Amino acid sequence: MIVSASCRTDIPAFYSDWFFQRLDAGYCSVRNPHSGKSYRVDLRASQVDGIVFWTRNFGPMLSRLDELRAFPRPFVVQYTLTGYPREIEAAVIEPLRALGHLHELAERVHPSCPVWRYDPILFTTLTPAEYHLENFRDLAARLRGSTNEVVVSFAQMYAKTRRNLDSAASRNHFEWSDPPAPCKIELLGRLARIARAAGMQLTICTQPELACEDALEARCIDARRLEQIGGFRIAAPVKGTRPGCACHAARDIGDYDTCPHGCAYCYAVRHRRIALNNYKSHNPAAESLLPILG
Repeated sequence: MIVSASCRTDIPAFYSDWFFQRLDAGYCSVRNPHSGKSYRVDLRASQVDGIVFWTRNFGPMLSRLDELRAFPRPFVVQYTLTGYPREIEAAVIEPLRALGHLHELAERVHPSCPVWRYDPILFTTLTPAEYHLENFRDLAARLRGSTNEVVVSFAQMYAKTRRNLDSAASRNHFEWSDPPAPCKIELLGRLARIARAAGMQLTICTQPELACEDALEARCIDARRLEQIGGFRIAAPVKGTRPGCACHAARDIGDYDTCPHGCAYCYAVRHRRIALNNYKSHNPAAESLLPILG
């Protein structure tokens, strides 16, 4: 079993104490986001093939890296670094700190451990296409040698995403748009060439209709990458979490409405106030991130 920690929230940034306590306990409880019922995830090393972390700030776990590496299973870090303006990303760490984390993961863990995510690509009056080209080129140059893959996707306009974007745009005086596929494909080709020049393969998450020769389909939960790090075979079927997802099967241990980063395009949080309240009331010694009722 591959553990996903987590597509629903940023466990390394905000819940690392809870995660390490759950590793010690050998299990955690997770609330099903649809039914509200709980299920148990076995976190004993004998039952875990590997872990995929999703984060915008791996700093709290880097300070306990020896403890994490003592768990005898490989891990990959899907590290989102976009460097967008504060009007869009209210509370993420500065890009230089994130760049340092990615370099350190490559050096201290394994060259295949960090995967850079420039995700999502958001078109606004603050971040037009030319902004993305310059910003991406700068970040890619700084990450040369520390990762061999950059995952991108274009913002998917779910109801929560639209609501959060509209609110941020009104508050911070910008406009956003969702351009047609040909515009996205043209930008992807240019980004892919920049990535290749920096020694990276550009891949596209959950949008296979935009894939092309230079921009391949992403597999963010990737058993083969975990195998490179761990040195053993992992039997995991391809089982995406939504249409267009090419990930290997995994069990996610996070909860929605728990990440207080406050990104304007977020699909996992209804409102930052809710996430902040949940974060403040979180109990690191509990079985689950949020209390499970019933």
